Amino acid sequence: MNNHDAVNEILVRLFANILDIEEKCLKIGEFSDLSISEMHVIENIGINRERTMSDTAKDLRITSGTLTTAVDNLIRKGYVERKRSIEDRRVVIIKLTEKGVAAYSAHEDFHKDMVISALQQLDTKEEELLIKILTDIDVFFKQKYDIGYK
Repeated sequence: MNNHDAVNEILVRLFANILDIEEKCLKIGEFSDLSISEMHVIENIGINRERTMSDTAKDLRITSGTLTTAVDNLIRKGYVERKRSIEDRRVVIIKLTEKGVAAYSAHEDFHKDMVISALQQLDTKEEELLIKILTDIDVFFKQKYDIGYK
């Protein structure tokens, strides 16, 4: 296997494994009623802020209709609340409820634990090298595919 094939295989496997681990942990935890895509909506809304539906859909790279369906489910489950802007009734504002903030915090803790566990096997120089390599790959993808994400 050449280097290109090896890197491709590793990246594809890592991405799939991280999503799989995230989904499995979500299903056995306190917030097992959430799908991984709903958790990513919660993550994008963030805590202690209000977001417009259009900004959220743009950040998540999904259609407004897809976001509306997800937000309707999250409202029904008690994680998100929605209201119209006072200044412009056409603008829809969403924010997390207390339950949504708890889910956000749990998801953030999951990510922190996952990274800590992954880095435990590395020494400081290896960590620094990994950060440099991942940063270089991230910059490459942003430039190559014109992706401007947070």
